[in-house]
Amino acid sequence: MITAEPVAVDGRGRTAVLSGDGGCIAEARHLAAGFLAEVAAGGRAVSERSLHLIQLVVSELVTNACKYAPGPVLLKLRLTGDTVEVEVWDGDPVLPTARPADPGRIGQHGLEIVKAIALALDAERAESGKRVTATIALEPDS
Repeated sequence: MITAEPVAVDGRGRTAVLSGDGGCIAEARHLAAGFLAEVAAGGRAVSERSLHLIQLVVSELVTNACKYAPGPVLLKLRLTGDTVEVEVWDGDPVLPTARPADPGRIGQHGLEIVKAIALALDAERAESGKRVTATIALEPDS
């Protein structure tokens, strides 16, 4: 189940409460694509590369939340200048840590991927659980 409603946050944003089950990952990617389509319709250039990178970051962060935290997940997308902030809140207070690079390891590379893509990545404990925020450059088509 996904409940998404536009909200004004620093100008322009969207928030969704996701069920936390495996099906919510595709819904989160769809929400990100819809948000970026709205940004583009508002006159802001959104490159195909930015669309794919933001969807990848959303997928990785929501996947981690669904995999490691009980209950629903809150996804916030915000346009802030030339960047998009992807915020994911979940009910587990344990902060994520990227593991050392290991090409032989199967899986568990999500945070490494997000760190490589994001201009900034922050994780902090919240009142109940944690919030992980990635800031992604919104690049115009070249």
